Amino acid sequence: MGGMSAPELIRIVSRDSPMALAQVERVRAELAALHPHIRTEVVPVKTTGDKWMGDLSQVEGKGAFTKEVDAALLAGEADLAVHCVKDVPADRPLPAGTTFAAFLKRDDIRDALVHPGGLGLDQLPSGTRIGTSSVRRVAQLAASHPHLQCVPFRGNANRRLEKLAAGEADALLLAVSGLERIGRADMITEVLSPEVMMPPIGAGILALQCRQGDTALIETVSDLGDPDTHREATAERMFLHVLQGHCNSPIAGYAKAERGGELSLRACVFTPDGKTVLNAHEWAGRLDPATLGTSVAVSLLRQGARDLIDSIAH
Repeated sequence: MGGMSAPELIRIVSRDSPMALAQVERVRAELAALHPHIRTEVVPVKTTGDKWMGDLSQVEGKGAFTKEVDAALLAGEADLAVHCVKDVPADRPLPAGTTFAAFLKRDDIRDALVHPGGLGLDQLPSGTRIGTSSVRRVAQLAASHPHLQCVPFRGNANRRLEKLAAGEADALLLAVSGLERIGRADMITEVLSPEVMMPPIGAGILALQCRQGDTALIETVSDLGDPDTHREATAERMFLHVLQGHCNSPIAGYAKAERGGELSLRACVFTPDGKTVLNAHEWAGRLDPATLGTSVAVSLLRQGARDLIDSIAH
């Protein structure tokens, strides 16, 4: 510790969506369990991405959900930010002066089908309208279930469930972990295996971000980190960084730390119509996680991933 005293109050900044606030409550609970004497308070901010209901690429893509949160951290209005790793752009570094202090134990990485009639994905009749704006989901469905029709759906998970109930789509694809966080896991009709619907990079991982100089805070919250999740996140983010993917890129993949400690990374790049799918799957062996991420990215680049990614408007 070197004589550093733990902070008495930690101000946690977050998007003001129900999902984001639920994530903050998980962090507060874990902090309270480890450091009962530390008080926490929540600083909610409204982000561009939450206010903007159009195409994300028009508001700087994924950074739309993190910019205002980063600003609060850098301005000293808050001490700690909670992010879904999948929402933090990997094609550029974290804002200068900030760092990830911990990656929490990973939640479920899988996608769920929500169908009011209780049908599984393979049972859905031709022309069924699936509500999703994720290029990753659209591309994979186009490849595996071309008879289904995707309709653009934005808004937080609660809002999407409302739109589904209002008949704006016949079914939805949502992250299992997201539905669990907002207490709506009862809506899940079928949990899709990663082989059927490969997750986005960073799925199910919450990261704690703070100012680089806050060493006492970093020391305090690093106890919340999970070593396996840290290795998985490091491999996945380096993979995305080397590929220079952006939020309109149909890229999917996940790293997995096996019980024996061996790390693997499986990843895909698709054309939006799902007609071309590039695949790679490697084991780390003696490589560190970042090198594994680099190696898998290079494997996809050798297969032509660069042209594929660059041909998509962003």
